[in-house]
Amino acid sequence: MSVVLDSEQQMLKDQIDKWLAANVTPKIPEHEYAATFPFEILDDLKEFGYLGGKIPEADGGFDLPYVTWAMMMESAGYCWGSLRTIVNITNGTIQKLSNYGSDMQKEKYLQPLLANKLKTCTGLTEPNVGSNVRGVETRAVLKDGYYHISGRKLWITNGVNADICLVLAKTYSDKSNGELSTFIVEKDMPGYAARKVEKMVLRPTGTAEIEFDDVKVPEENRVGPEGIGLSGTLAGLNTARVNIAMGAVGQAQAALDLSVDYARTRKQFGKPIGSFQLVQKHIVDMTVRVKAARALGYTAASRLDAGEEAREDCSIAKLYAAQAAFEVADMALQVHGGLGYSRDYPIERIFRDTRGGMIPEGTSEIQTLIAGREILGLSAIV
Repeated sequence: MSVVLDSEQQMLKDQIDKWLAANVTPKIPEHEYAATFPFEILDDLKEFGYLGGKIPEADGGFDLPYVTWAMMMESAGYCWGSLRTIVNITNGTIQKLSNYGSDMQKEKYLQPLLANKLKTCTGLTEPNVGSNVRGVETRAVLKDGYYHISGRKLWITNGVNADICLVLAKTYSDKSNGELSTFIVEKDMPGYAARKVEKMVLRPTGTAEIEFDDVKVPEENRVGPEGIGLSGTLAGLNTARVNIAMGAVGQAQAALDLSVDYARTRKQFGKPIGSFQLVQKHIVDMTVRVKAARALGYTAASRLDAGEEAREDCSIAKLYAAQAAFEVADMALQVHGGLGYSRDYPIERIFRDTRGGMIPEGTSEIQTLIAGREILGLSAIV
């Protein structure tokens, strides 16, 4: 299946790319070195639909097609992997509140998120829990109108910066005996503590370990009914996988463009290195991977637009695009030689960040098993 952007989508892409190149790209080195993120840029990006792009207009969103959103993720990834990540983390909470939030939650949390007045994170992964969402150990016990939440979350993107955390926890009440539910926890609630975690990839995204020490959360801060936390989380994974896939396509395209330019201008033995056969092989192999990954990503997005669950397509897109982007970045580093190692040049950052794409929203191994289950009708996941 081939998906081509229509004239409106292409015009939007051109506007976004131009704005990002002028207003975000020059800021990247400063924030990469400081491991900080310029949240003020979201004030302008929200006008393009980067905040609330996928939620209904009735909730303050743009109700964009998945293909348009996929294009926007590619542009964000092309500019900066950390930008794409922060946008997706923010929109994860926005989407959850639009789908399941009460009127109070939409007014208190959703509208400030759409206005870039609030920062958020998602408390899902734990020290002992990664791909197996059902294994969450954090507990929420209902007593006298409050959920007492205890547990730890790890590898929480934007956790250092977040004003609120959307927490998945096993719930215990008269109606629930360990079923998973979702809660909005504010950072100022007693017992909440976030500690920064230094990591190799996406350094400006404020990854944290968050501890909940008997945090009292009002019952009104539960998002949706008790026990729908698992289904609500799993329902959002397909779109999240397309987001990562298209962000990876953007990163791969950036590495390819840098390599083509370098191969044309860098000279050895009196001629451009692009005239050497092995360098050309790298460039061609990179191009094949970028084009294939883009096609898979847009195919998955178009099937979501058609109302299909598209689990196989979304998992394959994420699996291939994430791996291909890292392979492209690896070849780009080879083309650039010693220059590719420099933190003053984008290849080093792209190389690190693309490696990270093979882990979140289900590792490459998990994506393989999901695709295998969809193709064969037999599950290898216990």
